[in-house]
Amino acid sequence: MENDFLAGEADPFALFDRWFAEAAASEPSDPNAMSLATCDADGMPDVRTVLLKEASPRGFVFYTNTESAKGEELAANPLAAAVFHWKSLHRQVRFRGPAEQVSDAEADAYFATRSRESRLGAWASMQSRPVADRRALVRRFDSAVERFEGREVPRPEYWSGYRLRPLSIEFWAGRSHRLHDRLRFMRKDFDSVWSVERLYP
Repeated sequence: MENDFLAGEADPFALFDRWFAEAAASEPSDPNAMSLATCDADGMPDVRTVLLKEASPRGFVFYTNTESAKGEELAANPLAAAVFHWKSLHRQVRFRGPAEQVSDAEADAYFATRSRESRLGAWASMQSRPVADRRALVRRFDSAVERFEGREVPRPEYWSGYRLRPLSIEFWAGRSHRLHDRLRFMRKDFDSVWSVERLYP
């Protein structure tokens, strides 16, 4: 019988931190990559991969152009879901809840940690909008290089982060014979204590 390593866990964020640390030590590329699902004002779903930049009991933070498709969708419907899949560990983590923009101070602090080229790229890309060709994008990048030559590259007003504050977090661990482990933590609101239940695979 395989060990039931999900038994006894009471804090989903502590469990996530442990799993994430193990993924960071074993996954060959981008252990912080997560698939983020949003819906537009008409309820049409959309999904893409983003990079987790902060995880705490306050929620899970990623950064983007707020005028991108995901930014517009979150403005129209500020609910989201995300999933990590760490294939080498046979593990997944799913969570969903409302998403809110981080503070300007938080966005500024993170933006300052990015490479200069990445900061210039944020000015060059009109994310999710049509572009004539590759050369047009490169020209915008070159213009940003010229514009900020010799000085710091500030964060564009349209570039920020979102904190997904989960009301549900599910941990999935692959097992033999497809007898997988699934543990779901839930709370009614952010002041409530987490409840936990085991699910059939």
